[in-house]
Amino acid sequence: MRRLAILGGGGHGKVVADAAEACCRWDDIVFYDDAWPQRVENGPWPYVGSIHAFMQLPSDSCDVVVAIGDNALRARIAFQLQDAGFSLVNVIHPASSVSRHASIGAGSVVFAGAVINIGAMLGPACIINTGAIVEHDCVLGTAVHVSPGANLAGEVGIGDASWIGIGACIRQQITVGSKVMIGAGAVVVSDVPDGVTMVGNPARIMHRKETDRREETSHAEYPVPPVAKLHK
Repeated sequence: MRRLAILGGGGHGKVVADAAEACCRWDDIVFYDDAWPQRVENGPWPYVGSIHAFMQLPSDSCDVVVAIGDNALRARIAFQLQDAGFSLVNVIHPASSVSRHASIGAGSVVFAGAVINIGAMLGPACIINTGAIVEHDCVLGTAVHVSPGANLAGEVGIGDASWIGIGACIRQQITVGSKVMIGAGAVVVSDVPDGVTMVGNPARIMHRKETDRREETSHAEYPVPPVAKLHK
């Protein structure tokens, strides 16, 4: 029996499990989440233990993918898994369109209706959500999330741990820095520096609030590892 362990429950994890089931690669799909044992199932799939418990298993015991929405935390856990000898798998829904000439890093997920075109290069632990488009020759870093219906035109670059909001559009040949948040429906027509939030059409930098700074501090313990280290 071939088992897939999904680390992280919740709504995103449930969509990952549904995509994995559609792939017909796994006989058994289970969740490991720190909500266990208070929660015992996520849709039709069971919780069977905590993430810490999974880390104690033999590295060849099953396939694994991290289904945590927080980009930095997802990258941190993916790095820990690879450092412990686990092999992260990709979950690519059969109703997506992925060029055979695209490159997708370990532990990434691609949902139904998404398009990844020729020459695109994705780092590890990326999320290409429902109906998103990653056009030709785009380069995405580690743990990038492209939300449902977002569109990246050709030759766009996205830095590590950045989040492209639902329905956002990024013009061709634009570079977006690391740990950037592009708001829902934003239209990005110029390069974006690291660590900012962009909103509107055309997109502009939104002033940070004190809560934003506190959130940044809380994520400091989850550094995003460099792509080269995750590919060691």
